[in-house]
Amino acid sequence: MVRSTFAGFSVAQLAMAASQNALDVVGQNVSNINTTGYTRQRLDQQSVSPTGHSVMNSQFSVKVGQGVMATGVSQIRDPFLDIQYRSQLAEVGTVDAMDSVLERLGDIFDETAASKIGTALNDVISELENMARPDTAGQGTYDTLVRSAMETFINLIHDNAKELTSLRQEYIDKLTGTDGLEIDSTLSKIVELNNSIKNSEVLGNPALELKDQRNDLIDSLATYLPIEVTYEEKNMGANIKIETLKVTFTDENGTQHTLINDGEKGTVNIQETQDMGVTVSITSAGGTTAEDVTDALGEGVLKGYADMLNQRGVYGGDDTKGIGFYEDYFDEFINMFATTLNNLNGGAGHELFTTSDNSGTFTAENIRVSEEWMNGTVSITTSTDPNAGAGAYENIQRMINALSKDKQDFTNPADGGTVFNGTFLEAYDFLQNTQAVERSSVSTILTNRTTMLNQIANSKDSVSSVSLDEEVMNMMRYQQSYNAAARLMTTLDEALNTLINNTGVVGR
Repeated sequence: MVRSTFAGFSVAQLAMAASQNALDVVGQNVSNINTTGYTRQRLDQQSVSPTGHSVMNSQFSVKVGQGVMATGVSQIRDPFLDIQYRSQLAEVGTVDAMDSVLERLGDIFDETAASKIGTALNDVISELENMARPDTAGQGTYDTLVRSAMETFINLIHDNAKELTSLRQEYIDKLTGTDGLEIDSTLSKIVELNNSIKNSEVLGNPALELKDQRNDLIDSLATYLPIEVTYEEKNMGANIKIETLKVTFTDENGTQHTLINDGEKGTVNIQETQDMGVTVSITSAGGTTAEDVTDALGEGVLKGYADMLNQRGVYGGDDTKGIGFYEDYFDEFINMFATTLNNLNGGAGHELFTTSDNSGTFTAENIRVSEEWMNGTVSITTSTDPNAGAGAYENIQRMINALSKDKQDFTNPADGGTVFNGTFLEAYDFLQNTQAVERSSVSTILTNRTTMLNQIANSKDSVSSVSLDEEVMNMMRYQQSYNAAARLMTTLDEALNTLINNTGVVGR
């Protein structure tokens, strides 16, 4: 086959163009080295095969390729690392949400401050001990001091109960408001970017920067739910192919919910329940039926917060000691406290405490000092022996022992099972210790999962982020390639000049 006279120039020109395009890509990478979410790009190239045919083909015919062709620009990403990273984001999101709630619970039951429940309970016991001294037994002044200490104690109980309610409502508002809106906004933005990316690809633009924005949004969504992302290639005809994206969530029951299907989005609905919990339901893209996934979330921020709001540990037969566990145990602590002292004081007609809602069970919210004790109609019974003298105080000693020495069974009203056995002082310490242990456990898991997330992120960045050293090396390599192609063109020009102007002149 006779080679085209200017074929070499075409090869050199394609090489120069490819090197120039590669330098442009290097420039794009270097200029975005500090751009958050930017993914390193590369020029895709392929060799141009020999073309043409000859009827004089033989085994000695030599066919050389026609150079190089730049076929496009693509991102350098590892899909497996993306899957690992998003899975780990959901796992970190779960324990991070739980840790934030447990931290706030620790603030409520913090006993480092002077005016706290443990201190106030000790003050009550101290005033009872003063009242039980032989030289002061039965004096009305000490009854008033005990009542004053008790009022301080009850006020602190009310404060903690209000803080627990406020904490619960705060996280309900966060889930149903801020987080719910954030999830819906993220889904809408991803769908909008899907459409923009498709329109760009139809026009021949890979829209890589738009894909970076979309990946950031997908990562944000992955903190809330353990999502799965799949990409499909759609043929639009006329040799035009575009990429479509699908985002799904598979719950713990194995049911798959489609959050995004190309240009359609589903909805994640978070609502408050009557008992101040939350429900999470998902309506798949293109569907009309909302499915409750509250107890099948698997991992993610939604699961962490939902478990802390809905689950009550042993009081609800759950695995997680959520806010409800501390509320129920706190109420049981107060009910035992008020019931025990009322019974020791003589029972009906001699109550030291009543409920503000006239219910038969004391809680941290409804306990109060009885009106009769406040106005002096009822006082602390110093002795149960009607024949005892004025200095008798054995009943006060029973109260002191009941609060500081006698062990009580703090039970679960639902099944009667013992949650804790000990004195009232120990029982309140148990509440704090439980919170501390739970926080320590969750914090340890959070640290481990965050470490794993950072390791995956580092591996992901080593593949996808821009390395200045590597880009400088690429810059030098492509510059040399460009210079070599230019030199090839010069050499071909000299050879062609010799062929045209000097052939047959030698010897004349």
